[in-house]
Amino acid sequence: MLISKLRLKNFRNYAEEEFEYSSGVNIISGGNAQGKTNSVEAIFLLCTGYSPKARRDKQLIRTGETSAKIEADAVSAYGKVNVSMDFYSDRNKEAKVNGIPVAKIGELLGNINSVLFTPSELKLVQDAPEDRRRFLDISLSQISRGYFYALQKYKKILSQRNNLLKSEDRDMILDTLPVWDVSLAAAGAKIVYLRNDFIKTLSPLATESHAAISDGEEELSVECDYKYEGGEEDICEQLKNALKERMEKDIELGYTTVGPHRDDLKIKVNGTDVRVFGSQGQQRTAALSLKIAETEIFRQKFGEYPVLILDDALSELQRSRREKLLSVAEKMQTIITCTEPEMIENHGKYNNIRIKNGEIIR
Repeated sequence: MLISKLRLKNFRNYAEEEFEYSSGVNIISGGNAQGKTNSVEAIFLLCTGYSPKARRDKQLIRTGETSAKIEADAVSAYGKVNVSMDFYSDRNKEAKVNGIPVAKIGELLGNINSVLFTPSELKLVQDAPEDRRRFLDISLSQISRGYFYALQKYKKILSQRNNLLKSEDRDMILDTLPVWDVSLAAAGAKIVYLRNDFIKTLSPLATESHAAISDGEEELSVECDYKYEGGEEDICEQLKNALKERMEKDIELGYTTVGPHRDDLKIKVNGTDVRVFGSQGQQRTAALSLKIAETEIFRQKFGEYPVLILDDALSELQRSRREKLLSVAEKMQTIITCTEPEMIENHGKYNNIRIKNGEIIR
């Protein structure tokens, strides 16, 4: 997967700009708050429909404007593709693939694939289980639209079940709950089954990536922190039984306490929980290793690497690990943001795009 051009109009601090990328390593350099991260945010939006920074689409529109547009040209093993998104201050965003409007975000997924690392990705190894679930959900949604739609369905049913659990009519809860549980378990089983398969593939790849970046000094392990196993039908039965066993507790608490919305990952370095005992350097290396492993899963699935985006990933890595990471990044199209491109000057050829106040310095 290669992105050749990215066009921005009234997006964040950009009035109008066009980026041209090489097939190898691309450096987006410049001072702080000049627009480096904004440019890679646009790429990730076109891949997933999701912004890692903005809660509302209106925040993406340049101050003083009423609309914004982002657009990318890319080529994959399946041919050329153009993806665009328009944002408006007074209505919902619109997305198009090859000029044809898409009605649902699910139709956007898989046209351009990317793996993103930002400093906030450290939440993956530092913070709550929801951050690790988000990692799984974003990656799997790009790989499988079936996963994305199952996830949307599960969230809708879960919300309805939780609303029912808050009811004061216990008889109604007991009569209606089994109906919701059948649907919730079916949607949840697909999510868990695909997560299990993903983690089974991810774990050895992450261990291998971590060993490469740390030069074998440390060992990373990743595993599920739940016990739903087998085929989709087996997992469905396990979930139905778990929901039944926790029914009284769920009624008492007013929300659903079991299911894939409660799952987590165990991430360990040298056998200890990196979230609790890891240094910041170890946590950053672990998060980066997971991202590199993710790119390998894309390669296995689609026969080509996704675009790797490393936003401010190098500054706090020790030099040896930075060199190892860059060696891995050279396998695929990589877009790196940094304040000082000098930190990789001695590491082969790269395309340097320098940004100042939302403009490319030419």
